[in-house]
Amino acid sequence: MDESFDITIVGAGIVGLAIGRELLKRYPHCRLLVLEKEGGVAHHQTGHNSGVIHSGIYYRPGSLKARLCVQGAAAMIEFARSNGIPFQQCGKVIVATTPDEFPRLEEIYRRGIENGVPGLRRLPDLAAIREIEPYSSGICGIHVGSTAITDFKMVAEAYGTQISSAGGVLRFNAQVDGIQDRSDETIVSTSAGEFRTKYLVNCAGLHSDTIARLAGTKLDMFVVPFRGEYYELQREKQHLVRGLIYPVPDPQFPFLGVHFTRRVHGGVEAGPNAVLALKREGYKKTSFSLKDSISTFGYAGFWKLVGRHWKHGLGEIHRSWSKAAFTRGLQKLLPELRAQDIRPSGAGVRAQAIDSGGKLVDDFYFVDSERATHVCNVPSPAATASLKIAEVVVDRIARQFSPHRR
Repeated sequence: MDESFDITIVGAGIVGLAIGRELLKRYPHCRLLVLEKEGGVAHHQTGHNSGVIHSGIYYRPGSLKARLCVQGAAAMIEFARSNGIPFQQCGKVIVATTPDEFPRLEEIYRRGIENGVPGLRRLPDLAAIREIEPYSSGICGIHVGSTAITDFKMVAEAYGTQISSAGGVLRFNAQVDGIQDRSDETIVSTSAGEFRTKYLVNCAGLHSDTIARLAGTKLDMFVVPFRGEYYELQREKQHLVRGLIYPVPDPQFPFLGVHFTRRVHGGVEAGPNAVLALKREGYKKTSFSLKDSISTFGYAGFWKLVGRHWKHGLGEIHRSWSKAAFTRGLQKLLPELRAQDIRPSGAGVRAQAIDSGGKLVDDFYFVDSERATHVCNVPSPAATASLKIAEVVVDRIARQFSPHRR
């Protein structure tokens, strides 16, 4: 048997590391372990993030997403500033390109006002849009001046450094394959050995439901991976985008539609689409896992989702395989763009929870048991809100367990 800890966190993505950092701020003498199956931090959702510090304009007022995103955006900018991490408060425009989008755009503006998003301004016509984004199309829009960009992998690395400096232990190449409760502790079996812990925090992202079930927790949800594929603008066309240009999203889905994002280290990305991934860490079109595919296709809630939204899904698949179709989607926002102006870039995989009724779990979702807290659904804007998510999760842990209790 290896070492013993007060709290063990599974997953060294940005949320798991933020929770570890917050735990050691509150409980400096806590014996903390962070387990990560990869060789370093931020290898998956965090490391494939577009880098947008979201404002909180989209989310249902009163939801955790809305509250934690607005608070988290301000905290993230301050963290970046204090730790020498590059960021730019470049702002974003959300543009309606057809009259039927007007009600949805107005609802987004209402949500932003109710959520307390700073720097909101209506753009009543194309002329107002083009004062900010000279090459954009649109009938009217919203300017979100507070939206910023950063490098979330650098943020995660800073969290990890602060954990190590405070006495926490980060153990890499340690894939969890067993969790067993004993009388007064939990045994976590990994590819790097066994660890004893008083309390477990599951921040496994794409594998959060698997870890929860491994710990014996019953869940009414299942993580389904969706791959988001990006193109990037050729260097000579990057001047077409000053900041961020977004469409009006479909309220039925938590995805924001293909858009343009300027990156903090340079360049402009276009995308992503949202297609079912046949592997939980499947970053290529050809990525396939028989185990992951069987798990997804064997979940009744997935087929209920497909039954309601199959037409939308086919459209996403078409854009995935057709550059021309992807380009047409982008031209709604940037009419001058041509297929030769973009080239394939990276991809990310979003861990999206679906409940047994086939509904996408829209808000952040946590499950507590006697000796564990499971972070089961924290998709975008989790990176933006990570510092505030950490506060909420540590509050939950404190109601269950004190690191000073032996």
